[in-house]
Amino acid sequence: MTITADLSQQLAEFAANTRFADMPPAAVEAAKKSVLDTIGVMLAASGMEPAVRPIIELVQESGGKGEATIFGYGDRVPAGAAAFANGALAHGLDFDSQTPWGAHADSSIVPTVLALAELRESVTGEELITAVAIGQEIFIRLRCNVGWHMDWNLSTVVGCFSATAAGGSLFKLDATQLANALGIASLQSSGTMEQIFGLGSDLRGMYAGFSSQASVNAVRLAARGMTGIRNLFEGEAGVFKVYFKGEYDRDKMVANLGKEFLSGGMTYKYWPAVGNAHTYIHAAIELMKENDVALDQVTEVKVFVGDFQQRMCSPLAERQVPNTLVDAKFSLPFLVALALAKGQMEVGDFTSEALKDRTVLALARKVVPVPDSSYNWTSKLPDGKIEVLLADGTSVSRLGSRVPGSVKLPMTWEELFHKFGSCARAAVSPLSADRISELCNSLKTLETVRDVREIVATAVSNFDVAHKKSA
Repeated sequence: MTITADLSQQLAEFAANTRFADMPPAAVEAAKKSVLDTIGVMLAASGMEPAVRPIIELVQESGGKGEATIFGYGDRVPAGAAAFANGALAHGLDFDSQTPWGAHADSSIVPTVLALAELRESVTGEELITAVAIGQEIFIRLRCNVGWHMDWNLSTVVGCFSATAAGGSLFKLDATQLANALGIASLQSSGTMEQIFGLGSDLRGMYAGFSSQASVNAVRLAARGMTGIRNLFEGEAGVFKVYFKGEYDRDKMVANLGKEFLSGGMTYKYWPAVGNAHTYIHAAIELMKENDVALDQVTEVKVFVGDFQQRMCSPLAERQVPNTLVDAKFSLPFLVALALAKGQMEVGDFTSEALKDRTVLALARKVVPVPDSSYNWTSKLPDGKIEVLLADGTSVSRLGSRVPGSVKLPMTWEELFHKFGSCARAAVSPLSADRISELCNSLKTLETVRDVREIVATAVSNFDVAHKKSA
């Protein structure tokens, strides 16, 4: 009888042995765009999201050896602590990239590899690209081929493994060490969807910090000889049986692994809100462009919702008047009302003052969910539909198909540059136009960068001051 090694061994071999030369152009492009996009949203969160402050303050106060940089702030702290802070920043605004099937890979992967790149020193752009692409590939293959029942938060349960694989590649672990690192990281593979569905918690925006920190530590411990779990995924009490009721498709997970890359389809957000709301945001913005709608004549706004979107409307009274920015970004009534009122949505539209906007709140109270199973979240993010009823008895409706930033309409480099600029200008220490331009150009040609620390230095406006403080 042939005994098949646990999936962790195969994933470890893929991560340890894949090189830049193995990357198809689409995977290279996605990795570069992901680094640019993630650095941008980290910078924006440093200035725009108050919920990240406890993590930033804890990391700053704890101090330690200056190994890696906190984006936006410039502090030099231990690599794991930097990944903790930067991971929280990366998902804090819910503005980070996602796979076409939902869930967030890059907000754990990019902070992990950037922290380890500063620690290892002299990491090339090619090595960084390869690491990010490896992490994305593992994330997608795991995410798409497990029996998910909207119970576990896949972005953290799967994210710690993909980020660890990416970090292990960049840190030059061999296959045995990388398999050990995956096992070590499993101790932090956790987080249920209640953090997503519930109200009043900051954790929905912060979770990537915990995954990133765990991944950095797992890589460093494996490099020092710590062993992991031999039957991590497929053992009697392995990840697949415990987390996914034994429902997984191994063959699809490993089909053409290393030869075919699925990460070329990564998507980048136009709007800083949960991805499942983007079709509704798009529908609202386009409806206002296409119709002469006076907001004071709106009597009701129907949003046609499936299983996941229904959770963004319940309890309705509380979703209509969110108390925190984190809750606002997961409130379908508030997001639709904001899009209708503004005719657009930008990172600057989410402030503590915006939560008190009378026009937006008045509209949000008119939003009513209409259950419709045809909008359920199955294998892909569903389209969204809204219908606006007016005082004269007429109504207008719009389907939010062909969303900007989706697989069908991917963000161009120029559009990503625009997004990056708006994010960088919103940082706690805003970047100058020259620095923004330099970063955009450097990251578009990341494969030519000889030392990734140059990117980090350019991204942090007070980098030199912080270095002097930590010296």
